[in-house]
Amino acid sequence: MSFFDKIFGGSNNETPDQKSFWKKIEKEEDLAKAIELSYQHKIAIFKHSTSCFISRTVLKNFEKEVDGSDEKPELYFLDLLAHRPISNKIAEDLGIRHESPQLIVIENGKPVNSASHQDISLSQIV
Repeated sequence: MSFFDKIFGGSNNETPDQKSFWKKIEKEEDLAKAIELSYQHKIAIFKHSTSCFISRTVLKNFEKEVDGSDEKPELYFLDLLAHRPISNKIAEDLGIRHESPQLIVIENGKPVNSASHQDISLSQIV
């Protein structure tokens, strides 16, 4: 990877595979299961653009925050570049305008909080 790719995002398709707390949303069935679980406890969906430096930075900061916390919420990860139709479905079904990066907190099938960019924090979930 070149110096500029490291700074500006390049084509690095980094995903949070190294973090065990993420559950991936890769198809509509995954989204439906996540929404269903929100009736038992809050869940959060992190929408991430793998080609965006800002999104990558926010993701890393959020992961550090989760790693350093005793709270372990149910977290879902959506790769926007690989699964844009699912992101569109989230926006349509939940009435939340698409942003990236974005954290959407869902309880009882409805969004109860959302944030984007540097406003994303674990405190929005717990």
